[in-house]
Order: sequence, then structure tokens, then C-alpha cells
Amino acid sequence: MEVQLDKLNQVGCDKIYHEKQSGKTAARPEFQKYMNYLREGDTLVITRLVSLARSVIHLSQVAERFQEESIDLVVIDQAIDTSTPTGRLMFNMLAAIAEFETDFRSERQLEGIAKAKEHGVTLPANKKNR
Repeated sequence: MEVQLDKLNQVGCDKIYHEKQSGKTAARPEFQKYMNYLREGDTLVITRLVSLARSVIHLSQVAERFQEESIDLVVIDQAIDTSTPTGRLMFNMLAAIAEFETDFRSERQLEGIAKAKEHGVTLPANKKNR
């Protein structure tokens, strides 16, 4: 934590949120605070992308919000700065890869459901496997 705080202070962050809870979930108090604090035109500075989101789906959701609200993102350790064309390209590539992975996972799930039905497996009724 101290190393990350030092990096944020070195780049001149004026408001720092920190927590020791895992980035695997969005249900983190400090994450919720800074996401609620961000406004159009703000820049969020983080040390590593995994500090923001570890799920590709969650990363895509955050990216979409940031794009809609013109919020820039600077990721110190990965040299991403969405205020620059190169930084936006890098971040959008990550979001595109995330979307691809999500679509690919859905396809595999549907294939698995179809295969299970071929073998007589009865699945619980829900929207995804009808």
C-alpha cells in the first residue's frame, strides 16, 4: 500500500482513496466512494489496472461510463492515459478484448447447454438455456 500511495503522491494526486480489500468485487467502500465522487472532466489516477477492476465485464462497464462522462483514466504502472490518443487506444483495446472474452464465454456456455440437452440432461429453466 505504501508504494502505491508514494506513486500517487509523486504524480500530484490531491484526493486519495485507499483500501486493502480485493479488487475482485465492486462492493468495496472506497471504490464506491471514488466512483460516486467522479464527475465529467475528472481524471482518475490509479497505480495498476487491477486496482480498478479484475473482471473484464466490470472493466468494460467502467470504461463505458468513463467514455460517456468524459472521465480520463491514468494507470501509472501500465502507462495508460486516456486523455491521449494512444492511451485511449490502449484502454479501448482492453475493453474490446474484454467484450470478446465475454462473447466467447457466452458461446461456449450455449454450446455446453446444447450438448448437455443432446445427452438428455435436464437443466433448470431460465432465460439462458431455453
